[in-house]
Amino acid sequence: MTLTVASIFTDFWENQLVDHDRQGVFLVLVGFILSFAFIRMSTRLMRSPKVPWWPGSVVSESGVHLHHLVFGIVTMMIAGTLGFAAYGHDPWAGICAFAFGVGIGLTIDEFALWVYLDDVYWAEEGRSSIDATVIAAGAMGLFVIGLNPFELGDESEGIPATIVSVLLLFTVVSICFFKGRRMHGIVGFFIFPFAIYGACRLGKPRSGWARRRYGERNPKKQKKSEDRFPPDRRTERFKEALRDIIGGKPSEGLEAVKDEAVAATKEAADATREAGEEVRQKAEKLTHPEDRRDDD
Repeated sequence: MTLTVASIFTDFWENQLVDHDRQGVFLVLVGFILSFAFIRMSTRLMRSPKVPWWPGSVVSESGVHLHHLVFGIVTMMIAGTLGFAAYGHDPWAGICAFAFGVGIGLTIDEFALWVYLDDVYWAEEGRSSIDATVIAAGAMGLFVIGLNPFELGDESEGIPATIVSVLLLFTVVSICFFKGRRMHGIVGFFIFPFAIYGACRLGKPRSGWARRRYGERNPKKQKKSEDRFPPDRRTERFKEALRDIIGGKPSEGLEAVKDEAVAATKEAADATREAGEEVRQKAEKLTHPEDRRDDD
């Protein structure tokens, strides 16, 4: 059984990856998935009262919380630079590709922090990090299986035709994202008909497209969009369940954050009270020096 699995992986590595120069992207994808899975598991264990022995967040001596986003960015910087230096020289190029994927996983797990510039990791807004991770992993996976959006046609078509094709692709994919149809956009980036389909379909009610083209300007379209994409539809319930499985429920994290905030507030209040008492005692000694002489 072990030999069979090893043989299958070897054939896949040699025939599907090495022969088509895709091993680098594959290693980036593996590093990305492993690091994201580990850091999500780690953050969930930190919040669990049942696992008190799991190490907590990295905090500097001055009390600054170093998000794992920082370590991800540094890892990508180092791995990317060394990867260019080791380009074409195995196994160093592969090691750098894997490390770069690790950096991506640590960084994209806090994608919501990029967008909101606030620590919304366990809030409802933080679930956008899960969406970004799924999209990124899906895009890398499509690259691994050989779908390349930049192979648009025959070289005989010429540079002008290629430029027009690229602009058309990015325009249609952008419309998909603007309409809130992210999955159509990301798949359509590799399989163009999906992008055309998504761009021609109705935009979601909370999308940028709906805010600009529906609403008061076109209430019938807005109503149609809301009826087509109700908050409790089956697809949305499936997405919410998937987000809960991958990242945990926001309420669980928010309760832990609330408990930490209450504890921190109580500690700050105690420290303030102690400092105030000390100042009061010193002030009394200054204003009543005779009491101090009597004590002597």
